Amino acid sequence: MDGVIIDSEYLHKKAYYETFVTLGLDVSESLYQTLTGSSTLNVFQNLISHFGIDADPHDLVDDKRRRYVDYFSNDPSLRLIEGAEEIIQYFYAKGITLVLASSSSMSNINRVFERFDLDQYFTAKISGAELTYSKPHPEIFERAAELGNTPKANCVVIEDSSNGILAANDAGIFVFGFNNSIDSGQSLEQADYVISDFAELRQFI
Repeated sequence: MDGVIIDSEYLHKKAYYETFVTLGLDVSESLYQTLTGSSTLNVFQNLISHFGIDADPHDLVDDKRRRYVDYFSNDPSLRLIEGAEEIIQYFYAKGITLVLASSSSMSNINRVFERFDLDQYFTAKISGAELTYSKPHPEIFERAAELGNTPKANCVVIEDSSNGILAANDAGIFVFGFNNSIDSGQSLEQADYVISDFAELRQFI
């Protein structure tokens, strides 16, 4: 969702870094990029281990989410990625099953879907925060295929993060890497095909 459907990565980043400051953590850009695409809980678990700090990751998740919700609610410029709504409507009109698989919490997913009226197009939504494993583990996409009642051989994933692409690879699902020009530092080289514009998908689907 974040970085593919909605241009909200910058809000997440601001919320994360405000939380890092309260912890006195100096998180480099390169380290942050390795965490993109993972669930918020997984991010803080990794950072606690990396820096050897004594903190409850669930408390940090709550802190970061409060900050994100505040930004989300008060930023009128928040918008969908260019072409995202049109390609969603195109898929829906062709009878293609759409399942949202995001590392965001379900509350954040619902917040986005309500604001932009997206529920009408999707069969199911999955939050990585509610699963056992986080991307790059394939669990979220394996579960998406199940909820979509579609063999993995007939599925495709659209991802903008390195961890998401690796998760799709390990799930054995064809993955389009989306070069959204918003985020830097994410490698798309493991994707089966890279696109920079959603309109490119019409030649395949």
